[in-house]
Amino acid sequence: MLSMTGVNQYYGGSHILRDVDLQAEAGQITVVLGRNGVGKTTLLKSLMGLVPIRTGSIALGGQALEKATPYERARAGLGYVPQGREIFARLTVEENLLMGLAGKPAGTPLPQEIFEWFPVLHEMRKRRGGDLSGGQQQQLAIGRALAAGPKVLVLDEPTEGIQPSIIKDIGRVIRKLADQGAMAIVLVEQYYDFARELADSYIVMERGSVLAQGRGSNMEIDGVRELVAI
Repeated sequence: MLSMTGVNQYYGGSHILRDVDLQAEAGQITVVLGRNGVGKTTLLKSLMGLVPIRTGSIALGGQALEKATPYERARAGLGYVPQGREIFARLTVEENLLMGLAGKPAGTPLPQEIFEWFPVLHEMRKRRGGDLSGGQQQQLAIGRALAAGPKVLVLDEPTEGIQPSIIKDIGRVIRKLADQGAMAIVLVEQYYDFARELADSYIVMERGSVLAQGRGSNMEIDGVRELVAI
């Protein structure tokens, strides 16, 4: 469903991404691992059009996206949950979720499945986003991305600073979304055990390049834990 091929990206004179390939299939979770500073977040920002790539191709369902704007990519079916969540603290939970419908026709209702996946969002839908805990804000950020019905859900370190019980809840939702078969999921993650539990396939990045890749079920055999250990 999603294909990034031969992607190179620069900040000034620094070569950040080096011939990176990434494939994500519907119904599967593709995990991107690596130590801090290896280019994982830059890879996602390049995917979303937030930073330009120098060379390479990005396609979703055969549609070329490398020259598309971020909002065009969102309308094409990319849903992005950035590192740090970036919710609107002064808006209510419900208003934050409605922001996920910005690219949809006026009057499009919120998918009620969001409240089934994250019941706390329904309980707190009239509360301001800034009043939620970090874990609740992460659920809100994911719900906002899901509101648009993306073909690909892109998550940048969703477990960062989150309590263990909510990490488990988020993991169950991510697995359920993939198992429905219609959505591809790209997950950048530092928490190895969370990544291993969810991964159908993986890539490990090092210095802006793909160091290793394979099936999620082979991560232990392939020594991925050692490759990403700090």
